[in-house]
Amino acid sequence: MSELITNAIRYGSPPIHLRLNRDTALICEVSDASSTAPHLRRARLSDEGGRGLLIVAQLAQRWGSRHTRTGKTIWAELPLTPAQH
Repeated sequence: MSELITNAIRYGSPPIHLRLNRDTALICEVSDASSTAPHLRRARLSDEGGRGLLIVAQLAQRWGSRHTRTGKTIWAELPLTPAQH
Protein backbone atom coordinates (compact mmCIF):
# COMPACT_ATOMS: atom_id res chain seq x y z
CA MET A 1 0.00 0.00 0.00
CA SER A 2 2.74 2.46 0.90
CA GLU A 3 4.47 1.91 -2.45
CA LEU A 4 1.31 2.72 -4.41
CA ILE A 5 0.69 5.84 -2.33
CA THR A 6 4.31 6.96 -2.63
CA ASN A 7 4.21 6.56 -6.42
CA ALA A 8 0.99 8.61 -6.59
CA ILE A 9 2.57 11.37 -4.52
CA ARG A 10 5.81 11.39 -6.53
CA TYR A 11 4.49 10.88 -10.06
CA GLY A 12 0.74 11.54 -9.96
CA SER A 13 -1.39 14.64 -9.60
CA PRO A 14 -3.68 15.68 -6.74
CA PRO A 15 -6.15 14.79 -5.52
CA ILE A 16 -4.95 11.36 -4.39
CA HIS A 17 -7.43 8.86 -2.95
CA LEU A 18 -6.90 5.55 -1.14
CA ARG A 19 -9.56 2.84 -1.05
CA LEU A 20 -9.25 -0.49 0.78
CA ASN A 21 -11.66 -3.36 0.21
CA ARG A 22 -11.42 -6.43 2.42
CA ASP A 23 -13.25 -9.59 1.37
CA THR A 24 -11.52 -12.87 0.55
CA ALA A 25 -8.48 -10.73 -0.32
CA LEU A 26 -7.37 -7.19 0.48
CA ILE A 27 -7.67 -4.87 -2.49
CA CYS A 28 -5.77 -1.60 -2.27
CA GLU A 29 -6.65 1.10 -4.81
CA VAL A 30 -4.83 4.40 -5.15
CA SER A 31 -6.29 6.99 -7.53
CA ASP A 32 -4.85 10.27 -8.75
CA ALA A 33 -5.63 12.86 -11.41
CA SER A 34 -2.74 11.97 -13.74
CA SER A 35 -3.50 9.88 -16.83
CA THR A 36 0.06 8.52 -17.05
CA ALA A 37 -0.03 4.76 -16.49
CA PRO A 38 2.70 3.08 -14.46
CA HIS A 39 5.19 0.76 -16.08
CA LEU A 40 7.05 -2.16 -14.62
CA ARG A 41 10.79 -1.93 -15.01
CA ARG A 42 13.84 -3.61 -13.62
CA ALA A 43 16.14 -1.21 -11.83
CA ARG A 44 19.89 -1.45 -12.23
CA LEU A 45 22.03 -1.97 -9.13
CA SER A 46 23.10 1.68 -9.26
CA ASP A 47 19.51 3.02 -9.46
CA GLU A 48 18.11 4.56 -6.28
CA GLY A 49 14.50 3.90 -7.27
CA GLY A 50 12.41 1.91 -9.69
CA ARG A 51 11.93 -1.29 -7.71
CA GLY A 52 8.64 -0.52 -5.98
CA LEU A 53 6.16 -1.62 -8.62
CA LEU A 54 8.19 -4.78 -9.24
CA ILE A 55 7.93 -5.59 -5.52
CA VAL A 56 4.17 -4.92 -5.59
CA ALA A 57 3.83 -7.26 -8.59
CA GLN A 58 5.75 -10.00 -6.80
CA LEU A 59 3.78 -9.74 -3.53
CA ALA A 60 0.29 -9.26 -4.98
CA GLN A 61 -1.91 -12.01 -6.33
CA ARG A 62 -2.90 -9.58 -9.08
CA TRP A 63 -2.34 -5.90 -9.80
CA GLY A 64 -3.16 -3.45 -12.53
CA SER A 65 -4.27 0.00 -13.53
CA ARG A 66 -7.33 1.48 -15.13
CA HIS A 67 -8.13 4.90 -16.55
CA THR A 68 -10.99 6.81 -14.94
CA ARG A 69 -12.90 9.98 -15.85
CA THR A 70 -10.58 11.96 -13.58
CA GLY A 71 -7.22 10.17 -14.03
CA LYS A 72 -6.21 6.64 -13.15
CA THR A 73 -6.42 4.01 -10.43
CA ILE A 74 -3.63 1.57 -9.58
CA TRP A 75 -4.75 -1.49 -7.62
CA ALA A 76 -3.19 -4.53 -5.99
CA GLU A 77 -4.93 -7.61 -4.62
CA LEU A 78 -3.18 -9.15 -1.63
CA PRO A 79 -4.02 -12.58 -0.20
CA LEU A 80 -5.38 -12.92 3.31
CA THR A 81 -4.53 -15.91 5.41
CA PRO A 82 -7.57 -18.03 6.45
CA ALA A 83 -7.47 -16.61 10.00
CA GLN A 84 -7.64 -13.03 8.65
CA HIS A 85 -10.93 -13.33 6.75
